[in-house]
Amino acid sequence: MKQTELYNMEITDWAAEGKAIARSGEMVIFVKDAIPGDIVNMKVKRKRNYAEGFVTELVKPSPMSAVPFCRHFDDCGGCVCQRMPYTEQLKYKEKQVVDQLRRIGKISDPPVSVIIPSKNTEFYRNKLEFTFSCKRWLTKSEMSVEQDERNCNALGFHVAGRFDKVLDIENCSLQKSPSNEIRNRAKTYALSKGYSFFDVKNKTGLLRNLIIRTSSTGETMVIVVFAQNDESAITCLMEMLKGEFDIHSLNYIVNTKGNDSIHDQNVILYAGKPCIEEKMENLTFRIGPKSFYQTNSEQAHNLYRVVREYAELKGDETVYDLYTGTGTIANFLAGGARKVVGIEYVPEAVEDAKINSALNKIDNTLFYSGDIKDIMTKTFIKHNGTPDTVVLDPPRAGLHPSIPETLMDAAPSKIIYVSCNPATQARDISMLASEYELVASQPVDMFPHTHHVENVALLRKIHTF
Repeated sequence: MKQTELYNMEITDWAAEGKAIARSGEMVIFVKDAIPGDIVNMKVKRKRNYAEGFVTELVKPSPMSAVPFCRHFDDCGGCVCQRMPYTEQLKYKEKQVVDQLRRIGKISDPPVSVIIPSKNTEFYRNKLEFTFSCKRWLTKSEMSVEQDERNCNALGFHVAGRFDKVLDIENCSLQKSPSNEIRNRAKTYALSKGYSFFDVKNKTGLLRNLIIRTSSTGETMVIVVFAQNDESAITCLMEMLKGEFDIHSLNYIVNTKGNDSIHDQNVILYAGKPCIEEKMENLTFRIGPKSFYQTNSEQAHNLYRVVREYAELKGDETVYDLYTGTGTIANFLAGGARKVVGIEYVPEAVEDAKINSALNKIDNTLFYSGDIKDIMTKTFIKHNGTPDTVVLDPPRAGLHPSIPETLMDAAPSKIIYVSCNPATQARDISMLASEYELVASQPVDMFPHTHHVENVALLRKIHTF
């Protein structure tokens, strides 16, 4: 479609996926890189029922505009809400949950509680994944530098919308020390040794990814991913990291396949122990290189406390934890239930869940690996017991279309639905509406300065007589 120029447009609202809203007559325009209250000039691409706007000039910043704290803000595209004060971010995230439940969930007056803020709005992540690339994203100031004077190697984050370009990161405010120190030293050491950085298009180069995990117990895990099995180079880099940093679990992977996923790769422990530990109340969780764990440890505790409050366990219930991952919710609830049954698609995660139960001397959990729609049959329920409460924590895509019917057949008295995507959560709640009523909803801000919001919804069985 042809682009249109619009001038002195006011940004009036905030939408999902980190986009702001402006209006031109009846046309709704979704605008990137703006916040409510901004006056902007923009280019607009018209679609059938809406339009997309791209800011060409910030004519007048919003009265609530804040100064971004990150030096990479203009280029990174990660923490897109930094220009908005945190209190305002919380208002719009809570509003997003309400709007999705109304629009998609068809609930006229959704019972949504005040969002739980994150105590820490910087250095709150316990895991970051960086990419080595020979195709560095050049900032505007760097574009004027002669080609042969540019350093085109980068270790950082992929630029939004560009799989082949990586922004070199000097300082990231998302993860506490020694994350920045390890990343920067790995890069300078690799450059000093002449190691090649990965070329994602041509699938060439030695260094591919760097994953850093930290824990609330003060432990650090590092996984370096190589694209070639160069034993000498691997040993040199790993020895440097081992000697210069206090790393509790130092690992590497040789990934020669086309994508960056490590779940099907062999992890080699180079030094230290195979796992680091997280603490939550009286529980200990072992976190391995492939383990899933909520990336904001402090807010994960708040999230799980909401689940526990909604469950109101008396000690004699059978709880099903679907999409259990490494069993964090299952183990967190086990102390208050008769039995907790967890189902998870990833076999390695199920093994982690079993280990975490054993580590905490929990003997009333059972974990099964496989696809929920295939496993949760009438025979399975007869064998494991009819669930009194079902906890759901699916990926962003939400439930498989067959799962709502499976849940209604199982007929638990409560369904507690944890979601990182209020839109798909609202869709799934609407599919359960014939037999379940939304009675409570608690948003939790897991990711400050981003558009993401987690929501816990409590559904009760509608009893008809």
